[in-house]
Amino acid sequence: MESIIFIAPPAAGKGTQSKLLCDAYHIPHISTGDLLRDASKTENERGKFIKEQMEQGALVSDDIILELIEERLKETDCDNGYILDGFPRNIEQAIAYEKILEKLNKTLGIVILLEVDKELACKRITGRLNCPKCGSVYNEIIEESKPKETGICDRCGGELIKRNDDNSDTFSTRYDTYLEKTGPLVEYYQNKNILFRVESNDIEETFQKIQNILQGRIEL
Repeated sequence: MESIIFIAPPAAGKGTQSKLLCDAYHIPHISTGDLLRDASKTENERGKFIKEQMEQGALVSDDIILELIEERLKETDCDNGYILDGFPRNIEQAIAYEKILEKLNKTLGIVILLEVDKELACKRITGRLNCPKCGSVYNEIIEESKPKETGICDRCGGELIKRNDDNSDTFSTRYDTYLEKTGPLVEYYQNKNILFRVESNDIEETFQKIQNILQGRIEL
């Protein structure tokens, strides 16, 4: 199984598609968002700095991101491929990431670009609800993604929470930063002939398209 890099604006469905792929192909999902949130809970200088940056909607420095990524890729569950979600965000990170791969004797794999309308992405962000017990995600704005019982997880019955950074102001900052910093990354991977584009409006349709790519049914 080849490793997969997801590129997408905020709320394009990277996390959802990653989970579906993990279940189907039994490879780990490495989300920089999760790595950062875990690191932000540590009571040290790095953790406190990460927490401040996330609350402001700013991007954490490349040095910290690369450090967290390399630490994660050294774990044995990454030996047979993995899904990388939210990284790299710019060409500089991409080049640094390839140096890490060379150091760890791993291949680059393929890149999937998830594309989504900005208005829909904003609804996904501002209405998002998370279950801290089982990791399920819901949305209080999008009808088909609402929990059956308000504030309660359908799967485990846990209480749903809303992250502090899931608001329209933070979304706008993150989206504009994506366009500025990550946009050139698309051309970078196109030139390497490993990038595939997938519209991410419907979860099941998007997943099927990605599976078709992995199974060689869609060409570049």
